Amino acid sequence: MISDAEDKPIVLEALRNGDRAEFARLVETYSPMIYRLGLKMLNNPQDAEDILQETFIKAYKHIGNFDGRSNVSTWLYRIATNEALMSLRRKHPEIISFEKPTTYESEPQEPLQIVDWCCLPEEEFLTAEVRDRLNEAAARLPANLRVVFVLRDIEGLSTRETSQVLDISEMAVKTRLSRARLRLREDLSEYFDKLMDKD
Repeated sequence: MISDAEDKPIVLEALRNGDRAEFARLVETYSPMIYRLGLKMLNNPQDAEDILQETFIKAYKHIGNFDGRSNVSTWLYRIATNEALMSLRRKHPEIISFEKPTTYESEPQEPLQIVDWCCLPEEEFLTAEVRDRLNEAAARLPANLRVVFVLRDIEGLSTRETSQVLDISEMAVKTRLSRARLRLREDLSEYFDKLMDKD
């Protein structure tokens, strides 16, 4: 779930009045989450730094247009997500448009060959190797599935918050998240099957 600064909430009016100290506090508070989003979406530290910088440049320029109906964090996520998707499109023009309805959201879901992960030892999920495998698999997801997976399962946003960030319906969020999770399970099925065989 998105939550704004707990100790001392960001003062929107101060931001709108050009308070540099308040804006610096905004940057300090939300930089980690924006950088993490950029890194998970683009899989490149330098690209994530670029997303971080562009997000706060745009936030500074357009703070006057922010109406306050959503959290500041939701607004920043929206800016960062748009920047990340634009970066992906520039580098990979073949990527489908995020805004266009995708056929898989209306088609019956095909059965996937997946391994049940429930019986894996908990400590296996803590290893660097497993984390690397998960990150690699997530990086292979199509952009419109990856962004939903990152926002929901990594950043911990609710379905409603994710729909606000991406400006899509809650049903689309649920459908894309389900697809992302199934693709990840399918992608990692063989790897986890081998892990279980070791026990």
